[in-house]
Amino acid sequence: MGLILPRHISRRQLLIGAGLSGAGLLLNGCGTSLGVRQVRQVTEPLNQAIKALLLSQSPVPEFPVSAIEPDKLLINSFNTTPQLDPEQFRLGVGGEVNQPMQLSLADIQALPLTEMVIRHVCVEGWAAIVQWGGVQLQTLAKLVQPKPGARYVYFTSADGYYESWDLASSLHPQTLMVYQKNGQPLSVDNGAPLRLASPIKLGYKQSKWVTQISFENDLRPEQGYWVDRGYEWFAGL
Repeated sequence: MGLILPRHISRRQLLIGAGLSGAGLLLNGCGTSLGVRQVRQVTEPLNQAIKALLLSQSPVPEFPVSAIEPDKLLINSFNTTPQLDPEQFRLGVGGEVNQPMQLSLADIQALPLTEMVIRHVCVEGWAAIVQWGGVQLQTLAKLVQPKPGARYVYFTSADGYYESWDLASSLHPQTLMVYQKNGQPLSVDNGAPLRLASPIKLGYKQSKWVTQISFENDLRPEQGYWVDRGYEWFAGL
């Protein structure tokens, strides 16, 4: 029997009620592989059941432009900052889809622009209210037409970073591939030409310098750079 979820319950309430909040499950960055496997065995059933809930819920409340905190978004570096030529940049969108595509930045910017002012929350304990502008990931999904078996979305970055999301979170209306920050073109340090942004995930899930999006039927052994080092896979807010 599947997990039955109430219709009116917040993401945070659901995760905390199950004893699976982001803070409760975060492990040391040098956690053992045994610990990682144990966490995944506990969380994966809830991860799967929560997808339908995410799709059915209203958008996360946003902030007015006046609430933007321009100096609070810190720059966390995973590796050397890649220098990508915006004119030569291509975003590959493929995997288990009917119409794989290679999109230039101009192609992406020609799609409907969505802007949102949200709180970006880092697992390290800081947060910042930021305005992001870009294209909904669900818009890209409509273009490539994921096959019925696709349940996960992988994001590959130019610096070698990698992440995976459940399909429902990826298709949430506030999950964007962004090229603007606070009304200005996205800076290289913040992930230009294109990064992932959403109010429903912790910061380490929001990959910068994304060059490839792949819809997949199953999770690979490599589920995310920090996830593979013990951090929570779902990482929802």
